[in-house]
Amino acid sequence: MELFPTGSRPSKLGDPNWFTGQVWLEPILAAPAPSRNRSVREKFEPRARTAWHSHPLGQVLYVVAGTGLIGTRDAAPQILRAGDTIWIPPGQEHWHGAVPDSILDLISIQEAESGFVTTWMAHVSDEEYQAPPLEAKPQG
Repeated sequence: MELFPTGSRPSKLGDPNWFTGQVWLEPILAAPAPSRNRSVREKFEPRARTAWHSHPLGQVLYVVAGTGLIGTRDAAPQILRAGDTIWIPPGQEHWHGAVPDSILDLISIQEAESGFVTTWMAHVSDEEYQAPPLEAKPQG
């Protein structure tokens, strides 16, 4: 067992090649092999967002606080709220971030494949970010 005390993994500002606006990343876990789990707490300031990206083995997002958006190539953005859980299938190009008037605090969980966790693409344009969002519909 390994315990990581509070403050032992400092947060860092997200790379501007991958994020628009201010996003703080707090590592939760990069488990040693054979596990492939990678978990990060992501804190987005209002209007901040990721670039388009995908994950080879998919991704789970859990919204801790605030209000956000998630967009895919084939659908209008959806609104995210505290308590929402999102499953993004392997290879699906997507982005996520905070709405203009709220922070977004979430936990992301993904697995590495051959050492790779994320494939980064172009930044989300203002037009893509400002597209009218849809309310999420319950699944299941």
